[in-house]
Amino acid sequence: MLGVYVSGTSGSHINPAVTFANCVLRKFPWRKWPVYAVSQLLGGMCAAAIIYGNYKSAIDVYEGGRNMRTVPGYSDTATGGIFCTYPAEFMTRTGHFFSEFIASAILMFVIFALNDEGNLGAGPFTPLALFFTIFGIGACFGWETGYAINLARDFGPRLVSYMIGYGPEVWRAGNYYFWVPIVAPFLGCTFGGWLYDMFLYVGADSPVNTPYLGLPRLIGLPVRKPHEGSQSCV
Repeated sequence: MLGVYVSGTSGSHINPAVTFANCVLRKFPWRKWPVYAVSQLLGGMCAAAIIYGNYKSAIDVYEGGRNMRTVPGYSDTATGGIFCTYPAEFMTRTGHFFSEFIASAILMFVIFALNDEGNLGAGPFTPLALFFTIFGIGACFGWETGYAINLARDFGPRLVSYMIGYGPEVWRAGNYYFWVPIVAPFLGCTFGGWLYDMFLYVGADSPVNTPYLGLPRLIGLPVRKPHEGSQSCV
């Protein structure tokens, strides 16, 4: 919530998957996506480094030594979960993906709803509403996989944990689970945003509200405009 308030001048983008969905469905400039994504990733990495620097002494004691750094599933005193998400032991690879996909879809659906002034809209209370949204997602879907619905929040700190000595297990844990929080949020956010536009949104900036559900626009084909005096079907 506080991150959204702080980053308001840039559009409150703190999640690469949300930015991606806005590029696909809200005409957010594609040229800005790489800059936003890299900035978000570096922010997550910096935050993880600060946390490690602050708690290094406590981690040394809990893990059993300065050179002991373990991740969940490899030790009873693992601290790798401080930095990034690791799935519950009973989760299958399909379960990993489905959980993150659904959580991301819910997130994007609600974000579009909160920003839709043609519906109800949350206005300046959008960050507070997002707090309750993500709290709810965590309560309902977080136990199994840590609801890693943000690449910057998961991959960035995971990379930092690898760099500071947690070893290759940060990639191997959970049957190489690390790729799920990278891929699933992009697909889930795009799908959730598409659902909102398909059934609720009426704004012309969404490709869903253009001829053929925006497919010509997506692949760069020209769309023939209706003759003057005729009525469009959208």
